[in-house]
Amino acid sequence: MSPRATPWGTYSQIADALRGRITGEDLAPGDAVPSEAALGREFGVARTTVRRALAVLEADGLIKSVPGTGRVVCSPEEQAGGVTDAAPAQYRRIAADLREQITSGALAPGDALPSEAAIVREYGVSRGTARQALSDLEGTGLVVAIHGKGRFVRESGTAAG
Repeated sequence: MSPRATPWGTYSQIADALRGRITGEDLAPGDAVPSEAALGREFGVARTTVRRALAVLEADGLIKSVPGTGRVVCSPEEQAGGVTDAAPAQYRRIAADLREQITSGALAPGDALPSEAAIVREYGVSRGTARQALSDLEGTGLVVAIHGKGRFVRESGTAAG
């Protein structure tokens, strides 16, 4: 298998397909979103690709993670921003902090980002939250993941898309 078996942007296509199910009411408010494994099988992609797609939908306010349940479709009020959590999602705050370090030059092109374990320790979050923050940065094109080595600030220093 090649290192990049899935074309760039596949996660966006999956997010669009799921968005269509939510707006078309195939998935109603409160319904559970299929698991990462089930979506991976359905779309023929790796779980990391599915996670990126789900992160897009969470950022758009269409779905949310419910501890002990998984991801569920948000109510229309939540989708419109009428009901919000007390604080923004932790992964967004972590991604914003890292993005600021990259844009300010504190993390230069080619520099390694903190590992998931380091983010877990620093921010007191779960490994999944740390992974989602790093995945969010990868999705913006600021960061590139090198299998077995870690995540690094993209050499060009600018977002790919």
